[in-house]
Amino acid sequence: MDKEYIHSFIANALAEDVGDGDHTSLATIPAGTQGKAKLLVKDTGILAGVELAVEIFKQVDPNLIVNVLLHDAAKIKPKDIVLEVTGDAQSILKAERLILNCMQRMSGVATKTHDIVELLKGTGTKVLDTRKTTPGMRYLEKWAVKIGGGVNHRFGLFDMILIKDNHVDYSGGIKQAIQNTKDYLQKTGKKLAIEIEVRNLDELQQVLDAGGVDRILLDNFNFDDLRKAVSMIGGKYDTEASGGITIANIRQYAECGVDYISVGALTHSVKSLDLSLKAV
Repeated sequence: MDKEYIHSFIANALAEDVGDGDHTSLATIPAGTQGKAKLLVKDTGILAGVELAVEIFKQVDPNLIVNVLLHDAAKIKPKDIVLEVTGDAQSILKAERLILNCMQRMSGVATKTHDIVELLKGTGTKVLDTRKTTPGMRYLEKWAVKIGGGVNHRFGLFDMILIKDNHVDYSGGIKQAIQNTKDYLQKTGKKLAIEIEVRNLDELQQVLDAGGVDRILLDNFNFDDLRKAVSMIGGKYDTEASGGITIANIRQYAECGVDYISVGALTHSVKSLDLSLKAV
């Protein structure tokens, strides 16, 4: 856990939610009232965000006592109890919604990822996330992908070169895009992996002729062309497939021999798991 990032995220999220005070709790609950609550599971899936929840409680009130019963990556079902928290009742309620929002979302992402990882078992293909994340929550969603057994792609625009179709078109073609990239990295001294997207076998051949990349993204290929592409690459570069990939066909894509499959749906269209925090 990147504590510097997490502390900043928690501070911003609490400022958004609490503002100048949780006036409902302040109005109804006498100051100093002690309480206990348990985090209940109301859904089935993979748990994620427990470590974050503990940190949120700590940042809201360091005197809160948290007893963790289930950890990240645990398989959960309705009526399971994730954790219990004891201490100032106003503090517990201040932390409640932020914890639930994060854990429900993260558990949904981890569950979706886990389901795909299970589908890919035995193929040697790994599932990747993308930048199709909720603004401000990318770190948490990518964290949840890892909890679910997936692999993180680049975090943002700054930690990897990914030459996509628009970059190729704007730069004047594949050969020029790759050469421009090499020149840029040499000039800046940055050590970044280079991936390039291709849309057909002709573009793939252009990349193979140019060389100098680390991974080739095969976008919207049908199964026959994908198998041909993997054969053409011959293990010289890592391979990644994307585009038009669903739960129903992802194993067929994997069986074409690619190293990675990137799935935007891991983060952009998951169903959050149902969790609740109840006073006891």
